[in-house]
Amino acid sequence: MIARTFSDPARTAAAALDDFEALAAGLDCESDPLTINRIGIAALFIDRLGSVRAGSWQIVAQGRQGGPARRHLSSLIHLCVDDFHTGQWDEIGPLADEGLAVCREHGYRFFTWYFQYAWAALAAVRGDVAACRELTDQVIRWAVPRGVHGAEAQIRHALVLSAIGRGDFEDAYNQATAISPAGELASHVPAALWTAFDLVEAAVRTGRETQARAHVVAMADAGIAAISSRMALLYHGAAALTEDGDDATKLFDQALAVPGAHRWPFDRARVQLAYGEHLRRGRATVEARAQLAAALETFERMGAVPWAGRAASELRATGQAKPRVRELGPNPLTPQEHEIAALAAAGLTNKQIAQRLYLSPKTVGNHLFRIFPKLGITSRAALRDALAALSPQQTER
Repeated sequence: MIARTFSDPARTAAAALDDFEALAAGLDCESDPLTINRIGIAALFIDRLGSVRAGSWQIVAQGRQGGPARRHLSSLIHLCVDDFHTGQWDEIGPLADEGLAVCREHGYRFFTWYFQYAWAALAAVRGDVAACRELTDQVIRWAVPRGVHGAEAQIRHALVLSAIGRGDFEDAYNQATAISPAGELASHVPAALWTAFDLVEAAVRTGRETQARAHVVAMADAGIAAISSRMALLYHGAAALTEDGDDATKLFDQALAVPGAHRWPFDRARVQLAYGEHLRRGRATVEARAQLAAALETFERMGAVPWAGRAASELRATGQAKPRVRELGPNPLTPQEHEIAALAAAGLTNKQIAQRLYLSPKTVGNHLFRIFPKLGITSRAALRDALAALSPQQTER
């Protein structure tokens, strides 16, 4: 099963799905960690990690009590990837740190790159360009001399996301085509599935319409929409990016109507953002606002700071102003979040805040990523005004 769904999923996974579902159906009665891990590997690139989630947590619990470290690591990897795609981002950092600690303790140096990827991808979508670059550089410097091509390809996924987040579509295109050329889903490069939509978006944004269309054709020829609801969402969304007028509208509608698309909130919000941009260009202002507002709400809730900023900008371009402070009830920030925000607004760095509050810099960064959307802002520079705008009832503790 791993050979059919993991090694070259663009060519062989769709035909194996029924057999995989039959295999996964027996997981409720499965207690062998190796079997659960291997089914998780088979699930990785067909978006079926949810089927092994309960088993993965069981193995993690065993690992924390001294169970097999290798099985513990595999389960942590699977949980991190599933968390990323299903939008459970706050869980990723602690699990990735746990994985790195297990690698150090038990000498599993090779597997550290998986957890560095998890942190890099998280940094990318939350706008921490420096952290993403540092982590990806570490993995690439380690992987390339050793010929670990899978690690190099997967870590470039984080670079693609980081480039798109900061609006550098030329870099995004170059990083995506380093994984798989335009017009082709490279053989035995599973990460090519994860960056297919990104490549098309970057190509369209840089005037490479021919390459964008060729890549959509490659996605269609591979039949990736049959692999999972996420792949179907992204395939139709990518196809819509290459069309204009009513043709694009129909494809965007088809993408968002995919059954189960809601299970992939970040990907769905990206398609909604692209749809809203398309509608705004076509002067369908009311419809554009609906898509952009939905995308913005998701990005803010998840802490996808760069995309939230882009969605907010597009929403303003429709003539709909967004309140600077988002109404989330009487207490938008926890006491600790308010303290971190106040220190950051005063000019302290993450490291300085961490030292003062006895936290790690990573924890401070994660808190700030959650604070920004709660305050309806997208940058550190806006913290002072956002805190000042809170009512007395909101800031009292």
